[in-house]
Amino acid sequence: MDLIVTLQCKDQPGIVHAMTTAVLGVKGNIIENQQFTDPTTQDFVMRTRFETELEIAKVKDALESGLSQFKPNLSLRSATKHKRALILVTKESHCLRDLLYLQELGELPIEIPAVVSNHSDLKALVESHGIKFIDQSKLSKTDAEKQISDLVKELEIDLVVLARYMQILTKNFCEQMSGRIINIHHSFLPGFKGAKPYHQAHARGVKTIGATAHFVTPELDEGPIIDQDVVHVTHASTPEDLISTGRDIERRVLSRAVRDFAQDRIFIVGDRTVVFHN
Repeated sequence: MDLIVTLQCKDQPGIVHAMTTAVLGVKGNIIENQQFTDPTTQDFVMRTRFETELEIAKVKDALESGLSQFKPNLSLRSATKHKRALILVTKESHCLRDLLYLQELGELPIEIPAVVSNHSDLKALVESHGIKFIDQSKLSKTDAEKQISDLVKELEIDLVVLARYMQILTKNFCEQMSGRIINIHHSFLPGFKGAKPYHQAHARGVKTIGATAHFVTPELDEGPIIDQDVVHVTHASTPEDLISTGRDIERRVLSRAVRDFAQDRIFIVGDRTVVFHN
C-alpha cells in the first residue's frame, strides 16, 4: 500500500526520528520525505510517502501512538485515492479547460464530480467530458451558495476550485471551508487586488504581469499564496494584450496549485504556505 502522511506541530527535537521509527515499525519503506521548520513561527511541517503491506487503520494507530508526544496535526491517506474537487466557473473557460485536460491525461490526480456556474456558457464543454454541469444562473446569491454548500457535503468534496469564478463568497462559507478553497487571481498579488487587475496594471505601466493561486479567506484576495508566475510585457501592450497573455499564466498556476493540494504538498503556516514541490 502506497501511503502519504502529513504532520504539522511546533518544532521539537526528535520528530523526524519518531516518524521514521514509526514507519519502520509498520514495516514501511520511505520513498519520499520532505520537512521544513518556519524560522519565524517555529512551526514544523513534514510530508512522508511510504509503502507498507499493513492495512491503513493499523498504520494510523501506530503513527499516532509513536508521535503523540509532539501533539501533531497528523493526516494519513492512500496515495492512490484521489481527492474530489468541485469546480466553480463563470464564463471564462481557459482555466477549466486545463484542469479537465490534465485530469483526463492522468496528470492531475483529482476526481471532478461536478462543475458549478452562475452562467450557462460552459455547459456543453463540461458535459462533453462526462461531468455534471450545475447551472445556477437563475438562483439568488444566497440560494446558490447554499446549493454549493450542500454539494460539498453530498459529493464528499475535498477542495473547491474557483477557476475564474467571478463571485465573492460569503464570510461564513469561507470560514467553513477554510484551507479548502483555491482561487486564481489574475495579478501578481499583493498587487492589483479586486476587479480588472489587468486594466489596473496597464494604467500603472507595469512591465511584468502575473497570476496568483491562493487560499480563499473572507478578505478579498488576501488568503495564503500557494503559487505564482509572471511574464514580461512592454509599453506597447494594451489591456486586451495583457488579458490574452495572462490567460496562459493563470491556467498553469492554478493547475499547479490544485496538483499540489491533491498530493498533500501544501501546509498553511500563519498567513503563508509551505509547498513541497515534486
